[in-house]
Amino acid sequence: MMRNLHVLIAEDEQLAREELEFLLNKEPDVVTYPSAETGEELIQLYVEHEPDVIFLDVQMPGMSGVEAAKRITNLAYLQQPLFIFTTAYDTYAIDAFEVEAVDYLLKPYDESRFLKTMKRIRKLMAQSKDTAGQNMPGKKHQTAKLLVDDGERMVVLAPDSIFYAVPSKRVTEIHTKDGIIESRLTLNELEKKLDSESFFRTHRSYLVNLNYIREITPWFNGTSNITLTDKQQTKIPVSRGARKVLLEVFKT
Repeated sequence: MMRNLHVLIAEDEQLAREELEFLLNKEPDVVTYPSAETGEELIQLYVEHEPDVIFLDVQMPGMSGVEAAKRITNLAYLQQPLFIFTTAYDTYAIDAFEVEAVDYLLKPYDESRFLKTMKRIRKLMAQSKDTAGQNMPGKKHQTAKLLVDDGERMVVLAPDSIFYAVPSKRVTEIHTKDGIIESRLTLNELEKKLDSESFFRTHRSYLVNLNYIREITPWFNGTSNITLTDKQQTKIPVSRGARKVLLEVFKT
Protein backbone atom coordinates (compact mmCIF):
# COMPACT_ATOMS: atom_id res chain seq x y z
CA MET A 1 0.00 0.00 0.00
CA MET A 2 1.27 3.45 -0.95
CA ARG A 3 1.98 5.60 2.10
CA ASN A 4 0.61 9.12 2.43
CA LEU A 5 2.22 11.92 0.44
CA HIS A 6 3.21 14.87 2.60
CA VAL A 7 2.83 18.04 0.58
CA LEU A 8 3.74 21.70 1.09
CA ILE A 9 2.54 24.61 -1.08
CA ALA A 10 4.45 27.86 -1.64
CA GLU A 11 2.20 30.39 -3.36
CA ASP A 12 1.69 34.09 -2.62
CA GLU A 13 -1.56 34.45 -4.61
CA GLN A 14 -4.45 33.48 -2.37
CA LEU A 15 -6.84 32.30 -5.10
CA ALA A 16 -4.19 30.14 -6.78
CA ARG A 17 -3.20 28.73 -3.40
CA GLU A 18 -6.80 27.87 -2.49
CA GLU A 19 -7.38 26.28 -5.89
CA LEU A 20 -4.35 24.02 -5.49
CA GLU A 21 -5.31 23.16 -1.90
CA PHE A 22 -8.79 22.17 -3.15
CA LEU A 23 -7.32 19.80 -5.75
CA LEU A 24 -4.86 18.27 -3.30
CA ASN A 25 -7.48 17.75 -0.61
CA LYS A 26 -9.47 15.62 -3.04
CA GLU A 27 -6.60 13.13 -3.15
CA PRO A 28 -7.08 10.51 -0.39
CA ASP A 29 -3.37 9.86 0.15
CA VAL A 30 -2.29 13.51 0.42
CA VAL A 31 -1.51 15.24 3.71
CA THR A 32 -0.93 18.99 3.40
CA TYR A 33 1.12 21.21 5.70
CA PRO A 34 0.69 24.96 6.31
CA SER A 35 1.39 26.94 3.15
CA ALA A 36 4.20 29.43 2.53
CA GLU A 37 3.78 32.80 0.84
CA THR A 38 7.48 33.63 0.38
CA GLY A 39 10.65 31.73 -0.43
CA GLU A 40 12.05 32.44 3.03
CA GLU A 41 8.94 31.08 4.70
CA LEU A 42 9.07 27.99 2.48
CA ILE A 43 12.58 27.15 3.66
CA GLN A 44 11.52 27.45 7.30
CA LEU A 45 8.50 25.20 6.76
CA TYR A 46 10.60 22.68 4.83
CA VAL A 47 13.05 22.38 7.71
CA GLU A 48 10.18 21.93 10.17
CA HIS A 49 8.10 19.41 8.21
CA GLU A 50 10.40 17.82 5.57
CA PRO A 51 7.60 17.22 3.03
CA ASP A 52 7.82 14.65 0.25
CA VAL A 53 6.52 17.08 -2.38
CA ILE A 54 6.64 20.87 -2.74
CA PHE A 55 4.39 22.79 -5.13
CA LEU A 56 5.94 26.23 -5.51
CA ASP A 57 5.39 29.30 -7.61
CA VAL A 58 8.30 30.28 -9.82
CA GLN A 59 7.83 33.96 -8.94
CA MET A 60 7.26 35.04 -5.35
CA PRO A 61 8.04 38.24 -3.43
CA GLY A 62 11.70 38.44 -2.46
CA MET A 63 13.38 35.09 -2.99
CA SER A 64 12.13 33.35 -6.13
CA GLY A 65 10.78 29.82 -6.10
CA VAL A 66 13.80 28.62 -8.07
CA GLU A 67 16.26 30.12 -5.57
CA ALA A 68 14.29 28.69 -2.63
CA ALA A 69 14.34 25.25 -4.27
CA LYS A 70 18.12 25.46 -4.75
CA ARG A 71 18.62 26.27 -1.07
CA ILE A 72 16.33 23.44 0.00
CA THR A 73 18.27 21.04 -2.22
CA ASN A 74 21.43 21.99 -0.32
CA LEU A 75 19.68 21.33 2.99
CA ALA A 76 18.22 17.95 2.12
CA TYR A 77 20.16 14.89 3.32
CA LEU A 78 18.18 11.67 3.08
CA GLN A 79 16.09 12.55 0.11
CA GLN A 80 15.44 15.70 -1.86
CA PRO A 81 11.74 16.60 -2.03
CA LEU A 82 9.98 16.41 -5.37
CA PHE A 83 9.51 19.91 -6.77
CA ILE A 84 6.46 20.83 -8.84
CA PHE A 85 6.66 24.39 -10.15
CA THR A 86 3.56 26.46 -10.77
CA THR A 87 3.43 29.49 -13.05
CA ALA A 88 1.00 31.54 -15.09
CA TYR A 89 3.46 31.69 -18.00
CA ASP A 90 4.87 28.64 -19.73
CA THR A 91 7.98 30.68 -20.64
CA TYR A 92 9.05 30.23 -17.02
CA ALA A 93 8.71 26.47 -17.16
CA ILE A 94 12.35 26.04 -18.21
CA ASP A 95 13.40 27.57 -14.87
CA ALA A 96 11.87 24.57 -13.14
CA PHE A 97 14.43 22.24 -14.60
CA GLU A 98 17.35 24.16 -13.13
CA VAL A 99 16.63 22.27 -9.91
CA GLU A 100 15.51 19.04 -11.59
CA ALA A 101 11.83 19.66 -10.93
CA VAL A 102 9.73 16.64 -11.84
CA ASP A 103 6.93 18.69 -13.43
CA TYR A 104 5.29 22.08 -13.71
CA LEU A 105 1.68 23.25 -13.75
CA LEU A 106 0.20 26.27 -15.49
CA LYS A 107 -2.27 28.53 -13.70
CA PRO A 108 -5.24 28.42 -13.68
CA TYR A 109 -4.96 24.71 -13.01
CA ASP A 110 -6.46 22.11 -15.32
CA GLU A 111 -7.65 19.16 -13.22
CA SER A 112 -6.74 16.52 -15.80
CA ARG A 113 -3.21 17.97 -16.04
CA PHE A 114 -3.02 18.04 -12.24
CA LEU A 115 -3.97 14.35 -12.06
CA LYS A 116 -1.19 13.49 -14.52
CA THR A 117 1.26 15.28 -12.23
CA MET A 118 0.00 13.33 -9.22
CA LYS A 119 0.41 10.08 -11.14
CA ARG A 120 4.01 11.01 -11.91
CA ILE A 121 4.65 11.88 -8.26
CA ARG A 122 3.29 8.55 -7.04
CA LYS A 123 5.39 6.66 -9.55
CA LEU A 124 8.56 8.46 -8.46
CA MET A 125 7.76 7.94 -4.78
CA ALA A 126 7.26 4.22 -5.38
CA GLN A 127 10.61 4.01 -7.17
CA SER A 128 12.26 5.90 -4.32
CA LYS A 129 10.82 3.47 -1.78
CA ASP A 130 12.20 0.51 -3.73
CA THR A 131 15.73 1.96 -3.59
CA ALA A 132 15.54 3.39 -0.07
CA GLY A 133 17.86 0.71 1.29
CA GLN A 134 20.70 2.25 -0.67
CA ASN A 135 20.61 5.22 1.74
CA MET A 136 20.86 3.06 4.85
CA PRO A 137 24.07 2.60 6.82
CA GLY A 138 25.75 -0.77 6.67
CA LYS A 139 27.30 -0.81 3.21
CA LYS A 140 30.41 1.29 3.75
CA HIS A 141 33.95 0.46 4.65
CA GLN A 142 35.16 1.26 8.17
CA THR A 143 38.01 3.78 8.32
CA ALA A 144 40.63 2.66 10.87
CA LYS A 145 42.01 6.13 11.64
CA LEU A 146 40.90 9.65 10.84
CA LEU A 147 43.28 12.57 10.34
CA VAL A 148 41.67 15.86 11.35
CA ASP A 149 43.10 19.35 10.81
CA ASP A 150 42.01 21.65 13.63
CA GLY A 151 43.80 24.69 12.16
CA GLU A 152 46.93 24.35 14.31
CA ARG A 153 47.76 20.66 14.19
CA MET A 154 46.78 17.34 12.64
CA VAL A 155 44.90 15.14 15.11
CA VAL A 156 44.60 11.38 14.64
CA LEU A 157 41.24 10.03 15.79
CA ALA A 158 39.81 6.55 15.97
CA PRO A 159 36.25 6.68 14.58
CA ASP A 160 34.95 4.62 17.50
CA SER A 161 36.08 7.39 19.89
CA ILE A 162 33.61 9.83 18.31
CA PHE A 163 30.18 10.32 19.88
CA TYR A 164 28.86 12.85 17.39
CA ALA A 165 29.75 15.90 15.29
CA VAL A 166 27.91 19.19 14.80
CA PRO A 167 28.70 22.47 12.99
CA SER A 168 29.46 25.45 15.23
CA LYS A 169 30.11 28.85 13.68
CA ARG A 170 32.90 28.27 11.13
CA VAL A 171 34.11 24.90 12.41
CA THR A 172 32.76 21.43 13.03
CA GLU A 173 32.84 20.26 16.64
CA ILE A 174 33.76 16.58 16.90
CA HIS A 175 32.71 15.32 20.33
CA THR A 176 34.93 12.43 21.41
CA LYS A 177 35.68 10.40 24.54
CA ASP A 178 38.71 12.65 25.14
CA GLY A 179 36.98 15.97 24.56
CA ILE A 180 35.93 18.24 21.71
CA ILE A 181 38.04 18.61 18.56
CA GLU A 182 37.33 21.64 16.38
CA SER A 183 37.86 20.84 12.73
CA ARG A 184 37.83 22.96 9.60
CA LEU A 185 36.14 20.06 7.80
CA THR A 186 32.50 20.55 6.95
CA LEU A 187 30.07 17.97 8.28
CA ASN A 188 29.67 16.56 4.77
CA GLU A 189 33.44 16.23 4.37
CA LEU A 190 33.75 14.55 7.75
CA GLU A 191 30.98 12.11 6.91
CA LYS A 192 32.75 11.11 3.69
CA LYS A 193 36.05 10.61 5.51
CA LEU A 194 34.48 8.40 8.15
CA ASP A 195 32.80 6.29 5.48
CA SER A 196 31.62 3.95 8.20
CA GLU A 197 28.58 1.78 8.84
CA SER A 198 28.55 3.14 12.38
CA PHE A 199 27.78 6.76 11.56
CA PHE A 200 24.38 8.17 10.67
CA ARG A 201 23.08 11.64 9.80
CA THR A 202 20.11 12.04 12.14
CA HIS A 203 19.60 15.64 11.04
CA ARG A 204 21.25 17.95 8.53
CA SER A 205 23.38 19.35 11.39
CA TYR A 206 24.23 16.16 13.30
CA LEU A 207 26.38 13.13 12.49
CA VAL A 208 26.04 10.47 15.18
CA ASN A 209 27.86 7.26 16.09
CA LEU A 210 25.10 4.63 16.21
CA ASN A 211 27.05 2.59 18.75
CA TYR A 212 26.51 5.25 21.42
CA ILE A 213 22.75 5.67 21.19
CA ARG A 214 21.12 4.93 24.55
CA GLU A 215 17.48 5.55 23.59
CA ILE A 216 15.16 7.02 20.98
CA THR A 217 12.16 9.02 22.19
CA PRO A 218 9.28 10.54 20.16
CA TRP A 219 9.06 14.32 19.95
CA PHE A 220 6.49 15.93 17.62
CA ASN A 221 5.37 15.89 13.97
CA GLY A 222 7.04 12.52 13.44
CA THR A 223 10.44 13.67 14.72
CA SER A 224 12.38 12.15 17.61
CA ASN A 225 15.26 12.75 19.97
CA ILE A 226 18.08 10.34 20.70
CA THR A 227 20.03 10.21 23.95
CA LEU A 228 23.68 9.21 23.82
CA THR A 229 25.68 7.18 26.33
CA ASP A 230 28.25 9.95 26.93
CA LYS A 231 28.61 11.49 30.40
CA GLN A 232 26.34 14.40 29.47
CA GLN A 233 23.72 12.03 28.04
CA THR A 234 23.51 14.40 25.08
CA LYS A 235 20.15 14.69 23.35
CA ILE A 236 20.21 15.04 19.57
CA PRO A 237 17.27 15.70 17.20
CA VAL A 238 16.22 13.18 14.58
CA SER A 239 14.34 14.53 11.57
CA ARG A 240 11.14 12.87 10.38
CA GLY A 241 12.79 11.39 7.31
CA ALA A 242 15.87 10.20 9.20
CA ARG A 243 13.75 8.62 11.93
CA LYS A 244 12.18 6.17 9.47
CA VAL A 245 15.57 5.00 8.24
CA LEU A 246 17.06 4.89 11.74
CA LEU A 247 14.31 2.63 13.05
CA GLU A 248 14.83 0.32 10.08
CA VAL A 249 18.54 0.14 10.89
CA PHE A 250 17.85 -1.11 14.41
CA LYS A 251 15.34 -3.66 13.14
CA THR A 252 17.99 -5.41 11.07
